[in-house]
Amino acid sequence: MTPHRRLPLLALLLTCSLAACAPRQETGGSPVSPLTRVPAADRKTAPDLTGSSLDGRAIRLADYRGKVVVLNVWASWCGPCRAEAPELSKVQQELAAKGVQVLGVDTDAERARGRAFQDEHKLVYPSLHDPASRQLLRLPRGYKAPALPYTLFIDRDGKIAAKYVNQLTGALVRAITRPLLAEKAPG
Repeated sequence: MTPHRRLPLLALLLTCSLAACAPRQETGGSPVSPLTRVPAADRKTAPDLTGSSLDGRAIRLADYRGKVVVLNVWASWCGPCRAEAPELSKVQQELAAKGVQVLGVDTDAERARGRAFQDEHKLVYPSLHDPASRQLLRLPRGYKAPALPYTLFIDRDGKIAAKYVNQLTGALVRAITRPLLAEKAPG
């Protein structure tokens, strides 16, 4: 190949390389958000999830009516679940007096693994043991856990106000629960 022919080819390769390294612009829509908020008028009532805690105590979601419930679905093998657990314990300690209740749902097949996770992370909130996801399957269409970790935010009336599919931070939980706490309490 002659030098005169190589120069345009090199210029073309350089242009293509630079274009591949340039930042991409979004063309058509935004990325899917892990957070979905539900307007008050469109909220569906959460089913009364029931069962036993990792400690063997009876749990009923309906017992928390009047509180904003942060229903967090987790498993001991889930890395992001392990990372967010201490954050959720902090939120429970900080916001319990304001009317927030964190409630975990452990999907581990063996209760002992869930208890070990609970002890390791010093969870200060109860977790329902649901190894076969029977309780989670009772959630309305569009609210079943597509991946872990998965969190539902339930308003004081027992209706699903938001869902979040990803690892939570304490700041994010506070930001999502703040407007729910400001809503009128049932009465």
